[in-house]
Amino acid sequence: MSHFENYQNVSQFYENTRTAVGVDIIRNHLENGELPINKQLLLDAGCGTGLYSAALVNHVRKIEAIDLNARMLKIAKEKMESEEKKGLINFYISSIDSLPLDNDTVDAVMINQVLHHLPDNSTGGWVHHVKVFREFWRVLKSGGMLIINSCSPEQIECGFWFYNLIPEAKEKMTQKVINLRDLNNLLKHCGFSNTVQEINMDLVLQSDAYFNSDGIFNADWRSGDSIWSLVPEEILSEVLIKANKMHKEGKLEAYLKHHDQNRKTTGQVTFSISKNNLRRCSHN
Repeated sequence: MSHFENYQNVSQFYENTRTAVGVDIIRNHLENGELPINKQLLLDAGCGTGLYSAALVNHVRKIEAIDLNARMLKIAKEKMESEEKKGLINFYISSIDSLPLDNDTVDAVMINQVLHHLPDNSTGGWVHHVKVFREFWRVLKSGGMLIINSCSPEQIECGFWFYNLIPEAKEKMTQKVINLRDLNNLLKHCGFSNTVQEINMDLVLQSDAYFNSDGIFNADWRSGDSIWSLVPEEILSEVLIKANKMHKEGKLEAYLKHHDQNRKTTGQVTFSISKNNLRRCSHN
């Protein structure tokens, strides 16, 4: 689904630093849904390598896992081969703005760190976000739950220590992530209500690997964050030279600690939870 990251190339390294960050938050909200969690049909929109599906497949009734990237979906299928055979999960190669599901069929939708891959920006009206949210509304049962795991512009600006080494890429990424006010308005526009946000300041997308200052020199480590796909090769070379100089001078770890301070006030990840209500999504 990504319009800037080539996940065909990075899929084999993606899980080296990524885990199902915040899955407890998702599970807790599902447990407060209209149905008991073990009765719920859950859509994992943009499932990637299946990190979140694997963490939840034995908690819900069934998962419909959808991704447009064949390699990432292959990894997910291999990971949950036995669950697929048991009928606990289905896999689909599909775009999330045209879901291969009938109306009013799922009890909950989760979308984890996917929205910034849509071909939208802060000046374009978020039209692709609207299309995706309309699809979620269509397949959700009345009263169904939508859980969005995303980063806010403030979190992109302040929440990642190494983003300060790549300011142009950080600015580009900031333009790709929707602010919470616009997100809430779009959700309301598309038939969702009672949107609430939850931020756990301790959650980091790359888990413990995020705190490894030397990770920046490792291409596999960088594959754990799509922002690096926005860094041209010549700029990357300059960044690595600068980081290596700090490393040799014994200053790189201090750089990490200094630029990580703001994360403790903004966090890295925001969970937005909405309910599908009865009114029809506007098409204007």
